[in-house]
Amino acid sequence: MILLGIETSCDETSAAIVEGKDDQVILRSNIVASSLALHAKTGGVIPEIAAREQLKYMLPVLQEAVLPLVSKSESTKDPIGVSRRQPADRNDINKQTIINTLKHIDAIAVTYGPGLIGSLLVGVETARTLAYVLNKPLVPVNHMLGHIYANWLVARGTSAVESSNKLCATSYEQHAAIQFPAIALVVSGGHTDLLLLKNHGKYTLLGGTRDDAAGEAFDKIGRLLGLPYPAGAVIEKLAKEGDPKRFHFPRPLIGSGDFTFSFSGLKTAVLREVTRAGIKGNTSKETGLKDSHLIKDFARATQDAVIDVLTKKTMQAVEKYNAKSLLLSGGVAANQTLKDRFNVLSSQYGVPFFAPPRNLCTDNAAMIASAAYFNYHPVAWQEVVADPELYFD
Repeated sequence: MILLGIETSCDETSAAIVEGKDDQVILRSNIVASSLALHAKTGGVIPEIAAREQLKYMLPVLQEAVLPLVSKSESTKDPIGVSRRQPADRNDINKQTIINTLKHIDAIAVTYGPGLIGSLLVGVETARTLAYVLNKPLVPVNHMLGHIYANWLVARGTSAVESSNKLCATSYEQHAAIQFPAIALVVSGGHTDLLLLKNHGKYTLLGGTRDDAAGEAFDKIGRLLGLPYPAGAVIEKLAKEGDPKRFHFPRPLIGSGDFTFSFSGLKTAVLREVTRAGIKGNTSKETGLKDSHLIKDFARATQDAVIDVLTKKTMQAVEKYNAKSLLLSGGVAANQTLKDRFNVLSSQYGVPFFAPPRNLCTDNAAMIASAAYFNYHPVAWQEVVADPELYFD
């Protein structure tokens, strides 16, 4: 089965072609155009700007994504290395070629929520139009479930999953060994959710965040320190040289006995220490240069607190539900320090650990198509509606 995936939930415009075979999804192409550079200037995503950029790049991204179908062969690019360059100019688009080429696909998958309403509409309306014109099945996908299914993507017979852990999947044979029940942690800028996966399409939400998500906490604390947006990757880089003993921030709800998360208290604790230290945020030029060691120490303490909470609660779930696999996903899953910690812990528990490569942790259409393949429930195109408040059923 060949699927076209479309993802436009936030500031990314993405289209992908995947081929589903038995228990694997092979990447043929995965194109992502991002407006992140524009949002970095304002310290956060501006919904109207994101939607306008997505309108601008939706068709160019589609055109580039379907190239493997035009040649009827594997893309010359490594599909795991997600293309984030801006696609061809809008004037070069041959819409009829896109339509003719997409006749080769079997179904269309699209993110219908959660996300920004303007952004979601760009993807949903594009998918609805294509489904109608091509008379193809349309599969709506929950964006958060999509992140989890990035763990099932493979390329040229080799697993997309990366890790240094011997128990972690590094080839298709190991990748196919993902077994249920599995514990899945989705950790991103908007979500920190822990799920029990009993099988494809059968899952239970064990707990989510009461307030700030982990990625959101990184960004807000980064703003306090005057770091550029998004701050997660910067904090990880600075933390490598930070003193782990200089600050000790609280680990909210780490001993609560359940699987809920909260990171607003961590943000408040950092704010208190930042204020005491006399640091002024707003711009990176006002911080760091004053005391680079201090900024690194704040970053280290912040990251340690977040990772401690995420790993402890997740491993508690692994033990409680006798999980046979552990899956990590979402934008924060790109944090190598977090993955390294899970590698160690999963080895101790004897549970295989899976995490997508960095490029597949962030929003992309391939993960949406992957989720659609394993949860294939087509809906009439007229019934697919964007739902910005969508959560887990």
